Amino acid sequence: MGPAGACWRGGRGPCGLRRWLSSCAVAPRVCVVGSGPAGFYTAQHILKHHGEARVDIYEKLPVPFGLVRFGVAPDHPEVKNVTNTFTQTARSERCAYYGNVTVGRDVTVAELQRCYHAVVLSYGAEDHRVLGIPGENLSGVYSAREFVGWYNGLPESQDLKPDLSCETALVLGHGNVALDIARILLSPLQLLRKTDITDGSLAALACSKVKRVWLVGRRGPLQVAFTIKELREMINLPGARAVLDPADFTGLENTIKGAPRPTKRLTELMIKTALEKPVEKAVEAQTAAPREWGLKFQRSPQEVLPSADGRRARGVRLALTRLQGSGDSAKAIPTGDTEELECGLVLSSIGYRSVPLEPAVPFDAQRGVIPNSSGRVEGVPGLYCSGWVKRGATGVIITTMNDSFDTAQSVLEDLQRGVLDVATSREGFGAVESILRSRGVRPVSFSDWEKIDAAEVARGRAAGKPREKIVDPQEMLQLISH
Repeated sequence: MGPAGACWRGGRGPCGLRRWLSSCAVAPRVCVVGSGPAGFYTAQHILKHHGEARVDIYEKLPVPFGLVRFGVAPDHPEVKNVTNTFTQTARSERCAYYGNVTVGRDVTVAELQRCYHAVVLSYGAEDHRVLGIPGENLSGVYSAREFVGWYNGLPESQDLKPDLSCETALVLGHGNVALDIARILLSPLQLLRKTDITDGSLAALACSKVKRVWLVGRRGPLQVAFTIKELREMINLPGARAVLDPADFTGLENTIKGAPRPTKRLTELMIKTALEKPVEKAVEAQTAAPREWGLKFQRSPQEVLPSADGRRARGVRLALTRLQGSGDSAKAIPTGDTEELECGLVLSSIGYRSVPLEPAVPFDAQRGVIPNSSGRVEGVPGLYCSGWVKRGATGVIITTMNDSFDTAQSVLEDLQRGVLDVATSREGFGAVESILRSRGVRPVSFSDWEKIDAAEVARGRAAGKPREKIVDPQEMLQLISH
C-alpha cells in the first residue's frame, strides 16, 4: 500500500473513493475500539479519505494514546511526538473520543454494531507471553509489560513494587524493549529525573542496588531484534560499560558481507564493542564504571531457581543452544548442556500478547490475534481489526500505521461496494450514551483529557520534568469532575 497521501488513478483509489463517498446520503458512522497508534491511524485514514464519515474512538482508560504513553521509554520523548498528529485527529469535527469505557463490559461489540455502520477493534495487546518454565511465578520475576507499565505510569502496574535489592538482573529477550529495561535500570538518576518517568519508580530506582544487567537470547548475534540506535544508546550510557564476549563474534565478519545493510551495521557495532581495547586515558574511567551490562547468546531459560525458602528467584538455569539454519529463520536447538546464572531480578521480554475481547468476537488463541483478511474479521460482516490484535505484537509505530491504513482502506472499499448498509442511519454515540448512562458509566471526552494533560504538564514543570503522570484513574476522574 502506498503512502497515506497517495492519489491512485481509477475508481478504487482514495480520490475516486472520496468523490463517490461524498455523494452518500447518510454519513457513515464508524467506531474504533482502542486509542493507541492503531486506533488513531485507522481513524485518521478514514476521515482523510471520506469527506462525510464520522469516527468515534472508545478507550477503556480515561487517557488516550496507548503504548505511546505507556510503552515508549521515558528517555525517548521524540518518539512520543506522534501524539501531536493524534491530537489533531481527535480535534476534528467528525471525530470524538470517549475514554473510561471498557468495551466488552460497559458496552458489548454487538451493541456497538447496532449503533455504527462499521466497528474496528484496535485494542492492542493487553497481556504478555509466558515463559512456560518452572519458577516463573516466584517473587522477583516480572514480565517486561508490567515492568515498563510500572515506570511509565500504566494504572494496572502501579502496585508492582519490583524488588531492586539485588546486584544482578537478567532480561530474557534481545529486542528494543529488553534494551529499554536495561537502560532504565542502569541510567544515572540525573538523566531520568528530566524525563516523564513516574515519581514512584524514580524513588525506587534511586534506592536500586542493581549494577549489572545480562540480556539473554536463545539465538545468536545475527538474530537479535533490537536496532542500532538503541544499541548505540546503550553502549554510550554514562557510568555503564558493555561486556561482550569476542568469542561470540568469531567469523561473523565474513558471514555478514552479503547481509542486509541494517544487519551488517548492527553486527559490526557489536563486534567493534566486543573487541574494543580501552585507550590508556579511558582505562581508569572504564574500570571505574560502577555498572555493567552484557549480551549473552544461544541460551534458553529452563527454570527460574528458587531461594532457600522457596519464595524468591535466586538465578536462572539456562540451556545452551546451537543454531540450526541461518538468518532470521535459524532455530535454537538445546545442546544438552546447561549453566546457571545468579540473579535476584528476572524480567521476561519475549513479547506482548492480545487477549479475547468477548466470546462473540472470533479469536485465535494460538496466535493471539483476531482471524481476519486485510482487517475484515472472518465471519462477522461490518467488524474489522487493526494493529497488534490484527497481526500479532510485532513491529514499530510505522508498521502499525501502514497496517491500520490497510484496514481503513478495507472499510472504505466496503462502503463503496455497498457491503456496509449505509442506507439506514445509525445513531452512533447518541445511542451508546444512553446504554452507558443506564450502566453508570461516565465517558471522558477529549477536552476532559486535555484538562488531565494540562495538570500533568503543570506538575511536571514544578519538578523540572516534561510532565508528572497521574497514575490513578480515580484521581483523573476527580480532576475533571470539578
